[in-house]
Amino acid sequence: MRKALRWLLALVVLIGTVSTAGAATAAEPKAVDIKDRLLSIPGMSLIEEKPYTGYRFFVLNYTQPVDHRHPSKGTFQQRITVLHKDVNRPTVFYTGGYNVSTNPSRREPTQIVDGNQVSMEYRYFTPSRPAPADWSKLDIWQAASDQHRIFEALKPVYSENWISTGGSKGGMTATYYERFYPRDMDGVVAYVAPNDVVNKEDSAYDRFFARVGTDECRDKLNGVQREALVRRAPLEKKYAAYAAENGYTFDTIGSLDRAYEAVVLDYVWGFWQYSTLADCADIPADAKNATDEAIWDSVDTISGFSAYTDQGLETYTPYYYQAGTQLGAPTIHFPHIEKKYIRYGYQPPRNFVPRSIPMKFEPWAMRDVDTWVKHNARQMLFVYGQNDPWGAEPFRLGHGARDSYVMTAPGMNHGANVAGLVPDQKALATARILDWADVAPAKVRENPSAARPLAAFDAKLDKRDVEREPALRP
Repeated sequence: MRKALRWLLALVVLIGTVSTAGAATAAEPKAVDIKDRLLSIPGMSLIEEKPYTGYRFFVLNYTQPVDHRHPSKGTFQQRITVLHKDVNRPTVFYTGGYNVSTNPSRREPTQIVDGNQVSMEYRYFTPSRPAPADWSKLDIWQAASDQHRIFEALKPVYSENWISTGGSKGGMTATYYERFYPRDMDGVVAYVAPNDVVNKEDSAYDRFFARVGTDECRDKLNGVQREALVRRAPLEKKYAAYAAENGYTFDTIGSLDRAYEAVVLDYVWGFWQYSTLADCADIPADAKNATDEAIWDSVDTISGFSAYTDQGLETYTPYYYQAGTQLGAPTIHFPHIEKKYIRYGYQPPRNFVPRSIPMKFEPWAMRDVDTWVKHNARQMLFVYGQNDPWGAEPFRLGHGARDSYVMTAPGMNHGANVAGLVPDQKALATARILDWADVAPAKVRENPSAARPLAAFDAKLDKRDVEREPALRP
């Protein structure tokens, strides 16, 4: 009898346990795939997914208003990418300020914090352009508002800390985003970001070119640049044949002659933007006695003779439009070249944008950003390269800045990064980025000199080389 009773009680307990376990299992929500979570966001659509070990990589379109002040007046599809690691990791918000790459890549802050990365194509760079294009809606506030909407859409999915970053025009973009939406990000890492506060005052660039590198290197570069103008007639003949062979035209800039001089005058700037002092060994040492071919090849390698053709300019119309309406553009002098050889000088951005697109410069735009950064910067890091011309007019911090830094990587060009800083600054910068992302290990919080990137370097995924654009484009 007792055995039967024990058996009956055991059976009741077993049934109850199974029922309870079944109920618990049924109550647990089924995990939603990250792709489904992303595509459940209103306005988000998938272009493609590409595999990469340890990540999911998505190329997406997101519906944006053409005018954030009047959202009902039309939309366009803005291309973004998501390098997904884990929703429990921090997220880095990257833009280069131009087109977005549709291949998996990881920017330095993403490696440092071992996080996710959202990358945005800048508005009006095709295919992220309204049709027809109302160019008056291409400004820094509208672009910052693009980022703000993307952040608000993705924050419920990626709820941990966010850091914005970008290099060159992307560094400018990250700064403008912070100025207009200072509550979105937990930190900003802006690489090699120019800050042309007063567009007509560019003497800082002249001072830069007078002392960058060594006397020997500057003399070699100046010699080739001057010789390319001295030999204008034969080299322009070569240029005309080159243009005809490739189907290049010069309607926007106005003539082959204007384009030729623009390319040549970019030469010294382009060298320091993309090369290092060691590369001076490749510059013709005796320009006056060098062959036409040697002069042509050196200028073409550094400046690119296709840069100011209609075909070369077309991709960068949005940049030149912004340079001529808000960002400003540098003008430098050439004391090593006699005036008789220079017909146009540094040409304004207006010359690089089709005349059908109206432009009017707004001198207050950069002054506003500069003033804001000086007095309101919070958790911002600016990194510059010692030998980068664009760093001649950097962002500077005022008394109102907090937990913000400006650092310069010795000997580096437009590809300057945290890894290139001197050891103590490298450790400090890394520690601050980890802290802003809320992933700093205890030992780093106690001793910033122990700071290291949380993810191992991946040669295929991590981008360290400067993204080469034609000279005079940051």
